[in-house]
Amino acid sequence: MLSAESAAVVRATLPAVAGALDEITTRFYGAMFRDRPELLDGMFNRGNQASGAQRRALAGSIAGFATALLADPDTRPDTLLDRIAHKHAAVGVTDDQYTIVHKYLFGAIAEVLGDAVTPGVAAAWDEVYWLMAGALIGREARLYQDAGVEPGKIWRRWTVVERRTETPDVVSFVLRPADGEPAPRARAGQYVSVRVRLADGVHQLRQYSLSSDPGGELRRITVKRVAATDEAPEGEVSNLLHEGIAEGDELTLSAPFGDVFLDDPSDATRPVVLVSAGIGGTPMAGILAHLTALGSTRPVLVLHADRSPADHALRTDTGELVGQLPGARAVFWYERPGPEEPDAHEGLMNLAGIEIPEEATVFLCGPLPFMRDARTQLLRTGIPARDIHYEVFGPDLWLPDTAA
Repeated sequence: MLSAESAAVVRATLPAVAGALDEITTRFYGAMFRDRPELLDGMFNRGNQASGAQRRALAGSIAGFATALLADPDTRPDTLLDRIAHKHAAVGVTDDQYTIVHKYLFGAIAEVLGDAVTPGVAAAWDEVYWLMAGALIGREARLYQDAGVEPGKIWRRWTVVERRTETPDVVSFVLRPADGEPAPRARAGQYVSVRVRLADGVHQLRQYSLSSDPGGELRRITVKRVAATDEAPEGEVSNLLHEGIAEGDELTLSAPFGDVFLDDPSDATRPVVLVSAGIGGTPMAGILAHLTALGSTRPVLVLHADRSPADHALRTDTGELVGQLPGARAVFWYERPGPEEPDAHEGLMNLAGIEIPEEATVFLCGPLPFMRDARTQLLRTGIPARDIHYEVFGPDLWLPDTAA
């Protein structure tokens, strides 16, 4: 993988590079979008740029990849690479864009670190970049091939056949391919990108989990309206979907992608534990619906936390699906309990006293603080880290040690 000479240079300079990555990525995006503004039209999400989430995710992936190469030079960090490759494929990244990124990223490194970037240092980090880029290019090519699409040409038009209000700030859209052709293959737990044109003419993307069984001709996405905060503007895509899309309208969706999905039928007896909070319950609903469609008898434990029953999107669907699975049960936690769920626990999710099935495959999704806490609790119950699969909505700012 990484040559011995480059490994020595990267090891010596990693602290300095890692410490400057925030400034490096800030300058990188600033210069790239200045010269290539078309990349903000349908490729990069402006909200993630404004909040700094995309910048921090890029910095984390570079540092994580370099650290992994130094820790185990003969092995590539496949979990990290697979996650990034799926995210890239879902927005239509193509091979030539890695050359563009290289130009502006290394320009930013030289600008920030100055004379410290000797020819030897530049060559070593260039090797790291192209090792990572080459691995991603290969993975993304296979993803496009498996999806039956040409690289970057991932989009299809879908017709909204039903719009359903789930909670005051969550709405579901049931969709059918507008061209009359069969729906693409998808796995339970995966997501699609939705591409919309905003009032200023710029296209923006956002990923949404498939919240229904992905095996049929209809697909469902469930969208939470993203409100503005002190750190980030309101979600442009989610607000447009809430305010401007009705039954009969069309949406542009990508092929399905995502590295977190239900295992194949060869492991159909292994217990499944679905752990979520808030809108993180959407991929879990898709997994439950798929298990129901399969007539699965495997043990299934659903654990969900929310503000209240009224805020719990897809609560009724989840209860009905659990009722149809002979080996399933659900436990809910609400900060403000209500009569709709008299057996629910009050407060935040607490796994003390909850019997987690042995040898279970665990799926985890929700706000980052929740996932950190839930993962810690799951590890304490004896679940190996390798069996806890997590999904992050938006740029992946959380890269837990999968070996711990």
